Amino acid sequence: MISYEFPLNERVRTMLRLEDLFFRIARFIESDESPDHHAALGILFEILEVACRADLKSELLQELERQKKVLNGLHNNPEISESALDALIADIENTSAALLKMTGKIGQHLRDNEWLMGIKQRAVIPGGVCEFDLPSYHYWQHQNTEFRQNNLNEWLAPLLPLRDGITILLKLLRESGRTHHFTAFHGSFQQMQGGRVAQMLRISLDAEIPCIPEISANKYALNIRFVEAKYTAKTALYDQDVAFDLTFCSLA
Repeated sequence: MISYEFPLNERVRTMLRLEDLFFRIARFIESDESPDHHAALGILFEILEVACRADLKSELLQELERQKKVLNGLHNNPEISESALDALIADIENTSAALLKMTGKIGQHLRDNEWLMGIKQRAVIPGGVCEFDLPSYHYWQHQNTEFRQNNLNEWLAPLLPLRDGITILLKLLRESGRTHHFTAFHGSFQQMQGGRVAQMLRISLDAEIPCIPEISANKYALNIRFVEAKYTAKTALYDQDVAFDLTFCSLA
């Protein structure tokens, strides 16, 4: 199966983007290779741009506090493990405390580093970080692996409370939904929403089916078109029946 997640509001869209960026930067930092550390630095700049929304931290804190109240109301429920519930609430409390300790504008420690900002400025130019453009960066890339990894982890560390908060909220969001099985006849599917509003949709289908979903949704209707998986500019409707699973995800 292959799954596609579609955010239905800006907050979830931002969280999914940051989740992907934090996942990729961790993989690149783990590598021993200098080109991978160059890629990690580029992703760090992407995180800085996505996370610079002034209200991101406050939104995460508010949602974590709201979820904590919901979870506290689940105590003494025989269908829920008290130990797992307490562990999740403790994670929320620790993450909220770490977010509260983040002072000033998100990523300001990076903006205050003139050397990093010089690389960021050149990185938007095709081929702009060649050794003759940035000899000091070329020197850094030739330092030993541990030195580069320590630098990258040091620059990333102040942003990790964001990652932890997003991880908790997306986990709760993904676990909130019920999955239903449908068939899109001749590649098209429509469902009336009846005022139901989700925050994210997840569509799962057999990875062997050569099509991808395109979605449009509001509180009145959901429309899904499965189009042929061609690597060209033009797309065409996949004119066969497509069996798929659909999950509506929404935080309590």
